[in-house]
Amino acid sequence: MTKVKKEVAKVVVANMTTKRFVIRKNLIGKNAIIKFSSYDGIEYVYDHDVVFNQLKDRFEAMPCFAKYKSYTQTFDMPAFVKALPTIV
Repeated sequence: MTKVKKEVAKVVVANMTTKRFVIRKNLIGKNAIIKFSSYDGIEYVYDHDVVFNQLKDRFEAMPCFAKYKSYTQTFDMPAFVKALPTIV
């Protein structure tokens, strides 16, 4: 793989569909757009980096983020994320 292709691979992540809301350290800076459905069937779409950058201090203070390098919410979009002015 050429140097240019390696750099592009690091920057772009395909849109992801997951079963839950997730913020992961390994997705920071990769422009990931994540889509998931809540248990109520509501579909949410959010930009991983936009959400992380607005709540960086909060995520980095969480023990789960330090230990597992991720934060997940299975049932719904977290209320503190819903309250953000921009998530996409």
